[in-house]
Amino acid sequence: MTRPPPPPFTAESAAIRARMAENAWNGRDPEKVALAYTPDSLWRNRSDFIQGRAEIVAFLTRKWEREHEYRLIKEVWTHGADRIAVRFAYEWHDETGAWFRSYGNENWEFDDAGLMRERHASINDVAITAAQRLFHWPLGQRPENHPGLSDLRL
Repeated sequence: MTRPPPPPFTAESAAIRARMAENAWNGRDPEKVALAYTPDSLWRNRSDFIQGRAEIVAFLTRKWEREHEYRLIKEVWTHGADRIAVRFAYEWHDETGAWFRSYGNENWEFDDAGLMRERHASINDVAITAAQRLFHWPLGQRPENHPGLSDLRL
């Protein structure tokens, strides 16, 4: 299985990969998202250590059961031949209706076929009010004309 565009990455192909990841995560389908990773992919997500697609699916299923109205924006920070670093923010609310904006950084490493073999994510949650929300598009993919993180000064 291959996942275009494969490494080595250019600024343009790294941006395409980040947007593809953003779109997939905004779709909130754990099975579909997991296909972007190698079968034995290694993750660190906050304090969780995850290995393989089955654990990725289980993790994402729990995540999106807890994080309601999830909307995410990713932006490339830098890239190398087979690596991309992104920063991101997402908004969500919990079961009580309390809103949060989660900020983070991810480091990605890809195999030759373009599947992600490692993902390291550091994330912080900030409580916000509903009036402070910035991500208002309908659930799913962020519209092409919606501002990105830099435009929103995040």
